[in-house]
Amino acid sequence: MPQSCYIGRFAPSPTGPLHLGSMACALASWLDARAHDGTWLVRIEDIDPPRDVPGADRSILETLAAFGLVSDRPVLWQHDRGDAYQAALNELRRRNLAYGCACTRAEVLREAARLQLAPGVYPGTCRSGTGGRPIRAWRFRTQSRTVAFTDRRLGLYRQNVEKEVGDFVIRRADGLWAYQLAVVVDDAFEGVTHVVRGSDLIDNTPRQMLLQEALNLPTPHYLHIALVTDEAGQKLSKQTRAAAVPVDRPLTILETVGRHLGLPAIGARNLTIYLQQAVECWREMLESADRTTH
Repeated sequence: MPQSCYIGRFAPSPTGPLHLGSMACALASWLDARAHDGTWLVRIEDIDPPRDVPGADRSILETLAAFGLVSDRPVLWQHDRGDAYQAALNELRRRNLAYGCACTRAEVLREAARLQLAPGVYPGTCRSGTGGRPIRAWRFRTQSRTVAFTDRRLGLYRQNVEKEVGDFVIRRADGLWAYQLAVVVDDAFEGVTHVVRGSDLIDNTPRQMLLQEALNLPTPHYLHIALVTDEAGQKLSKQTRAAAVPVDRPLTILETVGRHLGLPAIGARNLTIYLQQAVECWREMLESADRTTH
């Protein structure tokens, strides 16, 4: 695949240092880009200041660099992108695909329970207006249809967003931009063609596809990798205080993460050789998967 045809990215939130789970996503996305002779980008998704940890963005970039993973272009910070998100919201409003919502979280839960909907599914209370109540958030107007895509690892995935999620928030009640809108706008802005991320985000993909369609933006190819879990089988996360990746033994960490991703033990004597050989192993995995598919 020519270099200009593949652009991948790693987009961490600066809510703490990188842990093994986020390092697995970083390595997988980097390997996939290199195996396709493509471009690899880093984007800092810092649109939630109350959760951001001061200095975590720089710590993340320094950790990635210690493992030989450096963005091929200048890093994009989402805190600089508010105007682009506002323009997208304006376009959705112009097309009657976004509307103001006055509901609190508690009200949504109560109404969903009354209508026997799954917890958290928005019941469409404000679809026809707020009844004079002040707008708290902005929601995307969904339709009752199935959104389907083929994940490169997990295969066909389907979701009726209206029934399983409801009209979802694209600008929050606190005025902050929602992840769903920001990630779609920024992936398109950076020309991202392939997204490699954790499988816990696969159910977000149909929502993002609806936004891409509504804003006339391209839909990338998606690969959702297996999550790294702790001994209890729980996903490693900053919320569960997963340990920061140590930067003093990158080869050991990369071997561990690589085996999680399905790579063989490489046993390289330095970082450069490990990454070179890991790319070749990843390329072989891609070719094997392609032969199996066809």
